[in-house]
Amino acid sequence: MLPEDETHDEALPYLEEPPEGGRWLAPALREQRLYELCRDGGDEAHLAYLRIIAAEGLYRPVALDEARGGDGSAPLHVTTLPDGRRLVQAYTAGVLPRPHPDVVYEFVTLRGLVALWPDDVHVLLVNGATPCARAFLATEDEWDTWLALHDELFEPDGTCDRIETRRTGTPEDEGLLRGLACGAHLCYGNGDAWNTLDWHGAGYSGEVGRLAGSWGIQDHDGWLETTERLLAAELSPWVWEYVLGARLWLARQLGDRRVDPVVWRDCVEQSIREQLKDEVSGEELEDLGVGLRGLVGKIMRYESRFRADGLLPPDGYVRTVAAWDLGRATMVARWGRGARYATEQELHAAVERAGKAVQAVYGSWPEFSAGYVLGRCLHFDQETFGDWYTTVLDAHRALLTAPDSPWNTVPLH
Repeated sequence: MLPEDETHDEALPYLEEPPEGGRWLAPALREQRLYELCRDGGDEAHLAYLRIIAAEGLYRPVALDEARGGDGSAPLHVTTLPDGRRLVQAYTAGVLPRPHPDVVYEFVTLRGLVALWPDDVHVLLVNGATPCARAFLATEDEWDTWLALHDELFEPDGTCDRIETRRTGTPEDEGLLRGLACGAHLCYGNGDAWNTLDWHGAGYSGEVGRLAGSWGIQDHDGWLETTERLLAAELSPWVWEYVLGARLWLARQLGDRRVDPVVWRDCVEQSIREQLKDEVSGEELEDLGVGLRGLVGKIMRYESRFRADGLLPPDGYVRTVAAWDLGRATMVARWGRGARYATEQELHAAVERAGKAVQAVYGSWPEFSAGYVLGRCLHFDQETFGDWYTTVLDAHRALLTAPDSPWNTVPLH
């Protein structure tokens, strides 16, 4: 039996029309623009509407039983109206409802719609039952337009690297918002709305594939284990925190936050030898000591670059990389919801815990971000200062300056 929070009737979007003479506040800027185009009417508005959905793509409802185990190519769902007309419904990201126990949403492009289109259906209804709804005849001439616009405008990463903020349907609880804000780097990189718990992400199959391919997660138990380890900041290599912790210990002992690099290197090597001398062979212990000394140098070189790029203040350094696990925890929680591995209650709990954990460790969002970036670089970059660094640096700068950024609208403390 499903948990109580999973049973509801919101399978398809429904958003009320504004009162007569009033204007609609759309969930996001995309839908606001579509709404204005619906009010304008005419051929130019028709084409402008199509251009937006060609560039950004759509989401189509699919029964979970049909979608599970597939690759996103389940047949289009066809709705038959009382008058006998048959149509396909699809939606933009901002109007999607809270996840339903039996219905999921698959991402689809205009080209993808043409490939799946049933022969006996001749209407596409976009954003039905919302103020930004628009219908399109699905004829061969219209398909040619769809395909041409797709080829002109759609790019797989075209909606990435931006701050997407929902304006309606967002949580009011500050603890939940804080937890959601902890995933801002990844939301920016993927172009996802940072402040929604009604998570659909890259579509059902996209979320399933993301978790399986990048995390090895294929079910609820795998999702829960990974999420718990991330929330405990225990998924990253222990040596990172060991080395950073040694510097903090030395700073306290010496009464000076500017720890000499030679003293730091000697400290980590000597302390690990002392702790593991009875448990690890001499050769293995020697290799570990050399590795820790090398890690000190790597961290220092990253921090030097961070200061030059404004990611750290002139005399700043990273105290902990817990942000790397905690920032990913709040996203794995959302991806698990999109893949239907997590319940609504589990998602809310994980997001709130992530926010509390970050609040307990960091004094500011910039400090949190620096810890996250260092963790990402240690994990992926190998001191190349390539895309793994430059893209997240761009995210850091945008998230600290944009007025609608989570870090400028949700206080950490």
